[in-house]
Amino acid sequence: MKLAQRSTVEREAALEHCELCGAAITSSHSHVLELATRDVKCACRPCGLLFDRAEKMRLIPTDVYAADVEVPLEALAVPVDIVFLFRTGGELKCFYPSPMGPTESLLPVAIDVELDDDVQALLVYRERQWIVGIDVCYELVGLIRMHWRGFTGGADVWRELDKFWDGLDRRRRAWPSRATRPT
Repeated sequence: MKLAQRSTVEREAALEHCELCGAAITSSHSHVLELATRDVKCACRPCGLLFDRAEKMRLIPTDVYAADVEVPLEALAVPVDIVFLFRTGGELKCFYPSPMGPTESLLPVAIDVELDDDVQALLVYRERQWIVGIDVCYELVGLIRMHWRGFTGGADVWRELDKFWDGLDRRRRAWPSRATRPT
């Protein structure tokens, strides 16, 4: 009996936990965004649903959509071919990932795309585009920070980025309605 209890305790300790209530959660779980601090928190399903569209926290959507938006990368004057754009307070912001973390482009951005404020982003890599939850963009930044080596990043980071883009392509689906398509 002790062996069964110990293995259960060890298994539960290895699981992630909801940062709102402490319940054990699996690796595929929801995230919420704390609006005041822009912190992304892991959430169990009940907490995620509780904070969907709440005043201080918002549930981050998990869907990945295909996008076809005119994004003038040259006009954004960013040093890389990867950007993510999201709205906060009704204003569109443009960031790009770097080995030091997310970096904001301070130039004005005028792109016609409908996104849920704070929690949804347009992610662009060269000609490829996706509409994703903001947590996916932060995951991308973390991937670059973790794998970047030297001046050009090294082979590992580019291999990991290829896996990341392919994973988004596998999850991508069509925008739910032609009338609301982000073009």
